[in-house]
Amino acid sequence: MKIATVAERPELVEPGWQATSDVLPEYNNHGDVLNRYWGRLTEERPDFQFHLVGEEDEILARARSIPVRWDGSVADLPDGIDAAIARGFDEGGANVLCALVIMVPRVLQGRGLSALAVQAMGQLALRGGLKTLIAPVRPSWKDRYPLVPIARYAGWRRADGLLFDPSMRVHERLGAVILKPEPRSLRITGTVSDWEEWTEMSFPATGEYWFPAGLATVKVDCESDRGSYWEPNVWMQHAL
Repeated sequence: MKIATVAERPELVEPGWQATSDVLPEYNNHGDVLNRYWGRLTEERPDFQFHLVGEEDEILARARSIPVRWDGSVADLPDGIDAAIARGFDEGGANVLCALVIMVPRVLQGRGLSALAVQAMGQLALRGGLKTLIAPVRPSWKDRYPLVPIARYAGWRRADGLLFDPSMRVHERLGAVILKPEPRSLRITGTVSDWEEWTEMSFPATGEYWFPAGLATVKVDCESDRGSYWEPNVWMQHAL
């Protein structure tokens, strides 16, 4: 297995997308803020975007991250992934690396590749002279409990003392600690028909709806033809 940054292997960007395009639900591809910046990652920060590849150049994981400024205090954390990517592009003085996403092809999940990708991200941070790795973690089982506040969910633990959520547990096992829950991390808005297409549901009246794979509810206003959603994350930190 090799770490191939986009700076080193730009030709892997398209096959990396093809291998992981179905990992996240469709609505996650339509972030209001995230999408304004996302395409710039591979163009302007290629040293911090990478793929894990196998012996035959098969895609094992796809990862995106961005250097950001952070003074080390909880108060100075960006307000979620939206604010993190904006800070990374719009402000100088970056001193830490912020994870944005790690995606493993569905057929390869459950083999520990996510943990290897987190470790690889830490290596790139050190190579870039960055002192720590922070991550607005998308809790993978939160969609099973969309009505539970993220502050409560983030504190759940199993009988063995480890964190309840599998994605958060990957980070915890690598030594990460929770900094704080972030209830408004990723903003997604669209028309009612947009949301019906993204979720394969119908929204016949104004209201607040649970939807498949949603980590929280979507608020639908049929009169203004608008659906709005805030995805929660949990900030975690790895000491490098």
